[in-house]
Amino acid sequence: MTLIDWLARWATEKSDAKAFVFAPDRAKHIHLTFAELLRRSRALALRLTQHTEPGDRAVFLFPAGLDFIVAYLGCLAAGVIAVPLMVPRRTEARDSSAAVIADSAPRLAMTSTELLEARPDIADRFHDASFEWMTVNAMAEADEEPGELPSLGGDDLALLQYTSGSTSTPKGVMVTHDNLLANMEMIRQRMGNTALSTSVGWVPLYHDMGLMMELMQPLYLGATSVLMAPAAFMQRPLNWLRLIDRYRAEVTSAPNFAYDLCVSRFREDQMAGIDLSCWKVAMNAAEPVHGETIERFAATFAPYGFAAGAMYPAYGLAEATLLVSGGERGVVPRTRSVSAAALQRLEIAPAAEGDTQVLVSCGAIMPGQHVAIVDPDMRCRSATGRIGEIWVSGANVARGYWRNPAATADAFQAQIASEPGEHWLRTGDLGLLDEQGELFVTGRIKDLIIIRGVNHYPQDIERTVQESHPALRRDGGAAFAVSDEDGNERLAVVQEVERTHRNSVDEAEVTRCIREALARQHEIAVHVIALIPPATLPKTTSGKVQRSMARRLLLEGTLPALN
Repeated sequence: MTLIDWLARWATEKSDAKAFVFAPDRAKHIHLTFAELLRRSRALALRLTQHTEPGDRAVFLFPAGLDFIVAYLGCLAAGVIAVPLMVPRRTEARDSSAAVIADSAPRLAMTSTELLEARPDIADRFHDASFEWMTVNAMAEADEEPGELPSLGGDDLALLQYTSGSTSTPKGVMVTHDNLLANMEMIRQRMGNTALSTSVGWVPLYHDMGLMMELMQPLYLGATSVLMAPAAFMQRPLNWLRLIDRYRAEVTSAPNFAYDLCVSRFREDQMAGIDLSCWKVAMNAAEPVHGETIERFAATFAPYGFAAGAMYPAYGLAEATLLVSGGERGVVPRTRSVSAAALQRLEIAPAAEGDTQVLVSCGAIMPGQHVAIVDPDMRCRSATGRIGEIWVSGANVARGYWRNPAATADAFQAQIASEPGEHWLRTGDLGLLDEQGELFVTGRIKDLIIIRGVNHYPQDIERTVQESHPALRRDGGAAFAVSDEDGNERLAVVQEVERTHRNSVDEAEVTRCIREALARQHEIAVHVIALIPPATLPKTTSGKVQRSMARRLLLEGTLPALN
């Protein structure tokens, strides 16, 4: 069975129910019913069979809207492997689209007529590529053309989900139909979602969280999914909450920064009449989850019906289709205060006065999966109370990386010492399982900063920096190690300044505050501090900080100047 079979079922059982709604900013909302979605995606699939063979790839370059959904389901039905991509920005010189296209070797590039007309530079950017362009209009009436659609098996590829490239060159994760349905069922069971679980989302569909939680999960359930443009959320984040109220949505998914942004943009007059009591699952994933974010959001929006138990920290990655762990619906997320000094030794110990770090639980492992905490060097299970690399196995773990057998063997075929036979996915993330079986994620192996034998988590340093002075932007910093003239590893920080302070900031004062805060809280000296303009820190398409890219730009001397 595939997702197409689920669509056919809902098109029969609830043909006139709304499947997907797109809510443009300040414009009329448009929607597709399950019957319309099946008819239009099938018509596109039959059209695709005239241009492709099963197994061909199609890169997706779509603006926010419903076109992506019809194109994706059409590709699924035709056996064409979708490769979702972010639309390159006009002035962006560092996007990964060229590398993805070279690696995936697509037969087609699928987009909308509106995008090609508004952005002629898109076609110019890829004028040397050997693919054809095909446009999709989700709202256009479509008649089925003659032809047969291929039969699909569970082991056939449903998409190539390219990794974010936060720590390396993007790699195409080979997600099969069986992987998709396995993870969708895990998520349904753990979150308690049903056909009545309307979702409202803004995370772009080219990102694995947006694709799985805003397209796949609702379609699997036969629920309604309401979409808004990412840019609209960034400009007016409280509109997200208004849509939740309007459609009485139960489920959302977003990175941690989104909840901080809602709090920072909160205006009492803009929340008048809003009732968030319908909101049952506010998934918080894709980047480190902060306890203070959860507290601030719950406190700010409790007067509007938001329940603390609705916040839903979770952990996942594209290589596991999406989710690995998550909490129980309605249960307040657990936090754990531990010794910050012990964390630097990759150990867990009780917190003490002046030595406290708060960790947020990402819940229990999804049903049907297994997680092991492993010493990444010895490849043996870590002792209880020690942090190690998170290894995963289960039906949702993808087949491997597209045309990359070496990386596939390293990441997807790992074995634990003294436990031959079972293959595990190495996530590259650090964490621990506590006595209650809940997962706490502490960082990434490649991002770990080691100075004079002491381990430092970059996200902890970045948070301290951003809290040291009001001119510094939240979620706008990168901390990493660089070598000094003697070859010793030293700390470097690149940090954005808030837009409102850009022209008035006292750089000497800000630098002094950063140094004092890091010395006081982490007992570490800073070798280099680079202040940069807002929105110029290298990030992936999903908003993850690209620390390795920031490091390279710093060493090359090509970081943008503040003034």
